[in-house]
Amino acid sequence: MDRFGNPAVPREWFLVPITAIDAAVDRIRDGTIARFLYDPATADLVEQDSRPRSKEDAVHRGERTLMPAQSLKKTPHATYRDVLDAPPGRVAEIIGGTLHTRPRPAMRHAFAGSSLGYDLAGPFQFGRGGPGGWWIVDEPELHIGGEIVVPDLAGWRRETMPEYPDAAYCTIAPDWVCEVLSPATRKFDLHEKRPFYASESVSHLWLVDPVDRELEAFELRDGQWLLIAAIQEDDQVSVRPFEAITFSLADLWPEASG
Repeated sequence: MDRFGNPAVPREWFLVPITAIDAAVDRIRDGTIARFLYDPATADLVEQDSRPRSKEDAVHRGERTLMPAQSLKKTPHATYRDVLDAPPGRVAEIIGGTLHTRPRPAMRHAFAGSSLGYDLAGPFQFGRGGPGGWWIVDEPELHIGGEIVVPDLAGWRRETMPEYPDAAYCTIAPDWVCEVLSPATRKFDLHEKRPFYASESVSHLWLVDPVDRELEAFELRDGQWLLIAAIQEDDQVSVRPFEAITFSLADLWPEASG
């Protein structure tokens, strides 16, 4: 969170200890930062010699070549090329400039996601027993906010995205996102993707846990996620933004589909 209480996604990373950062802040405040260099060997600021000296002269004297404190080295940001070069069978995403890959969904995970998509697409995408007016899509690749994410399901109101894109990815933030949690993705979904969706003003987020057989639904209020429903086992689901219909949560569990 920033000082105004808004969600923030870090986009730059510095491999510098906090003590060196504190020292740099002090030097900026007192106006002496230009006199100091950052020494990677000691991970600290050191005062540079006032006499001009070339890099070759420093090597000749057996001295370390130091980095100017104003240009601390940044960790390279991952790019779309890294996503395209990800190993086969892995889902690749970028948040905070870092590449994250995960295996394709396991069978229970895939069943929950595809079943939820089936329950929603009829009434909301095709208008069968419901109001229509939505695009409901499995695993779309989203390029939004300078990042790349692949939710398990996403939905756009037709007002938000009037025309369905004929492209490899979508650049319009969805109105609704669903993540199906698994042991391999839970931490990333909760601690990286959930705040990212809030920062991109996604209005609704559903989290489905196929192991514990539960659904938690959140609504974005003033930049924060507000829990609006917690549903378990075979309870009935009628939750925003899809409150126009009711379906059984048991539809998402293979044991209930015999």
